[in-house]
Amino acid sequence: MNEVFKNPRTAPFLLIGLTCLSGFVLMGLRSPEFGWPLLGITLILTLLWRHPIRRHLPLVILSLALVGITPITTDVGVGHVAFMGTMIALAVIIPYVVSSKIHHERIIRFPLHHGRRWYRSEIGYVVFTAVVAYLILPFYLSNTGSYHNWTVEPGVGNLVRLFIGTNGLGLWDELFFVTTILAVFRRYLPFWWANIAQAILWTSFLYELGFRGWGPVAIFLFALLQGEIFRRTDSLLYIVTIHLTLDFVLYLALIHAYHPEWLPVFLVH
Repeated sequence: MNEVFKNPRTAPFLLIGLTCLSGFVLMGLRSPEFGWPLLGITLILTLLWRHPIRRHLPLVILSLALVGITPITTDVGVGHVAFMGTMIALAVIIPYVVSSKIHHERIIRFPLHHGRRWYRSEIGYVVFTAVVAYLILPFYLSNTGSYHNWTVEPGVGNLVRLFIGTNGLGLWDELFFVTTILAVFRRYLPFWWANIAQAILWTSFLYELGFRGWGPVAIFLFALLQGEIFRRTDSLLYIVTIHLTLDFVLYLALIHAYHPEWLPVFLVH
């Protein structure tokens, strides 16, 4: 172990690997009795290693800790939405403030637009996402029964909160996993290793949220694609557009799963 930490190439793999394992156990396996000690050990090892990563990886660990103490559910009650929203917002805000205002670094950035018009291929990919989501999401929710992890109650207020919840969480996914965690990881790992690491954490989080069955496989692939698209475009607006397009279809599919007579627009009944 000592030899591993003396090697500046292998130590980041170990520390980031332990971070992902901690997040997977804490969120994906829902085992706080193992997840918290792992996260604590990872933090201690990071702080003991004399390397720039000890200035940045603890920010990710702190964010995961904030997510870890937050009840991650699909409850759209006002109180729960406010508390969960505040905690996961802090998980994005704190690393950014510490990195940019205290360390005066530009590791974590939120580049809204890449400064040019979208290519036809980029617009086409958004349309492609909508079509794939339309064909797959209703079937996935019905096939796995995952829609039972959400509640769709009649009433404008309930439907509005569900809409805000699904789309707000999609926005947060991109801010947290892509522009924050991936940004830190890729500073110390080759891009695709960093991208795989953030995708593991992203998938673990959404599994805890309620995506079951074969959903995590699709989520993992989607997370990888979002990371790669952000690397190519450097546009937060674009990856958010892709994600919110998918989440809008998810919102409609959830309503259809509970009340198919309200939205007879999907192939799956």
